[in-house]
Amino acid sequence: MRVRSAAVPFRYAAVVYLGLVVAGICLSGGARAGTQERWVVWAASSMQRVGRTDPPSHGASVELNAAGGECESFQIVVTAGKDSVDDVDIEASQLTGPNQSTIPASNFVIFREHYVQVKHSSPDIGSGNRPLGAGWYADALVPRLDPSTGQRIAGAIPSFPFRTAAHENQPVWIDLHVPFGATKGTYRASLRLTSSQGEAQIPILLHVWGFSLPRSPTLTSSFGMHEPSLTDARVQRMLLEHRVMPVNINPGNAHEFQEQLGLNIVGLRFWGHSNSVSCTMESPPPTGSFIAELAHYPSDLPVYVYPADEIDRCPSLFETVRQWSAEMHAANPRIKNLVTVAPVPALYDDGTPSRRSAVDIWTMLPKVYDAHTAEVRVVQSKGDEIWSYTALVQDSYSPKWEIDFAPINYRIQPGFLSQALGLTGILYWRIDLWTKQPWRDVESFRVGSNVYPGEGMLIYPGADVGAEAVVPSLRLKWIRKGVEDYEYVAILKRMGRGEWAMSRVRHAATDWRHWTQDPAVLEQLRRELGDEIDRLSSSQLGN
Repeated sequence: MRVRSAAVPFRYAAVVYLGLVVAGICLSGGARAGTQERWVVWAASSMQRVGRTDPPSHGASVELNAAGGECESFQIVVTAGKDSVDDVDIEASQLTGPNQSTIPASNFVIFREHYVQVKHSSPDIGSGNRPLGAGWYADALVPRLDPSTGQRIAGAIPSFPFRTAAHENQPVWIDLHVPFGATKGTYRASLRLTSSQGEAQIPILLHVWGFSLPRSPTLTSSFGMHEPSLTDARVQRMLLEHRVMPVNINPGNAHEFQEQLGLNIVGLRFWGHSNSVSCTMESPPPTGSFIAELAHYPSDLPVYVYPADEIDRCPSLFETVRQWSAEMHAANPRIKNLVTVAPVPALYDDGTPSRRSAVDIWTMLPKVYDAHTAEVRVVQSKGDEIWSYTALVQDSYSPKWEIDFAPINYRIQPGFLSQALGLTGILYWRIDLWTKQPWRDVESFRVGSNVYPGEGMLIYPGADVGAEAVVPSLRLKWIRKGVEDYEYVAILKRMGRGEWAMSRVRHAATDWRHWTQDPAVLEQLRRELGDEIDRLSSSQLGN
């Protein structure tokens, strides 16, 4: 998405053109949100984190480009002047494209962004990729319609209509879901914004490329959760709609999730209760237990077992890991063993005649990866997979997923960084680590005096806003865009243009220490990749 968002004072019966320059109606001067007289509406990139009192943008607007099956997002911001703006609401029209093709208005999904307070900064190592510090951050997303029921919601924390306090911003996040197989071309629609002080018609311009992303993403993943989220199909569905995989699912939903939501891998429900402090771990269940559990899932659905976590300091457990691997591989060769551990020779063999590695999916923190690059190459040459994960703030350079880090952190790791390093998946340990009042207190994880705001919480409980289940965060949206970035490169690899695509990727990321902090670089790269896929797709159709 390219952003040239115009700030528009409502004195002019405002219209914000997304993708079209609007002359003569922009707020003059460099007024901040706290000093302007009139209220304005303006558009912002999905990669811009809008502060509560940031000045409105000036000069232009937004252009959207997307493939079929992709979700492209943008923000509309209401900035109040000296008076508050009340009863703000937004509704969308359908999109009309070439040859009268249409995209339903319901494909616009609208959220009010809720500000949470980071009272204590994430640990700041002092160089490299640093946190932005304490302050108010838009993070929780309050849907206009309940994602579980499709109905309007109302709760203690307001949804729509909403009030924007004097001299403050209220951003609205809008997802535009482009249907699979959408007709190539330019589409137009409008958003109608109403309030106590007037209304605006906001035209939307969308360019759809002549290809679709696959329903099932190429990047595999494992996103953890605890009860009751662990067994709630609505939570599992939300993750899948954001192109990341729940660690476990209800087996009865496996076929539906695979066919409709792109489920591409799932964890079988076994855990070795490993402990990296006491260096203890349970022995594996017998082969028959793995066979019985596997029978609950479709035969073509990739599966794994995650029996042990961060056991690098416990070499005494490696033999137990080998035993687990031998049992699961004996049950069915398609069961993969996922362990968060660096490759070590003691785990290069599961002890069976296959000489298969005891770990099939080696999952590492960036700092662990960097300390074992030679070993990574060894196991990759054997056909093993390498995944990454992030947790806390454990180095000065890699992406972090705390609330007070720049948006690009969440997008770059599952996207172009994973492609640059040859990674095939990503793990996150938990999405629902809530405090007693998660809408007010996001300091979800502490180690001594260090605070990690938002660690382990990528969703929010819905009860406070009147939703039946859970609602997403901005960070989950940025992670989804990273998975889609990864897909663009994967498509080009399948089309025989992988070498060219990777030459472009290296402009954005080469390794954990070298990746761009500029969202515009990612957007430019995505457009280049999309244009090339579109060109190749058109050429193939022509043949």
